[in-house]
Amino acid sequence: MRWFLRSKIQNATVTGARVEYVGSIALDAELRDRAGLMAGEKVLVADVENGARLETYVIEAERGSGTVCMNGAAARLIGEGDRVIVMGFELSDGPVEARAALVDEANRFVRYL
Repeated sequence: MRWFLRSKIQNATVTGARVEYVGSIALDAELRDRAGLMAGEKVLVADVENGARLETYVIEAERGSGTVCMNGAAARLIGEGDRVIVMGFELSDGPVEARAALVDEANRFVRYL
């Protein structure tokens, strides 16, 4: 068994960073669905601006809002305005076809990569 990339949101812009929240990344429900991510799922988040990488879990934000909000301790590493890549993985015996959603600067779906 190996870990394979299954889901990715590429170049999302962080719309908020709330240190006082109890952890997670809030994702627009439409983006979450397009990438194939689920609420509560563990994800790896990589900051394109500063190279920070962290694991957290997904919570759902309002559909169509464009929300990508870092919460809790993660908000100290990844701030508002930073571009991020959000990745979900799957443990499998063989290759997995990844769904990678490219978004624009307003976090609107552009196309699949």
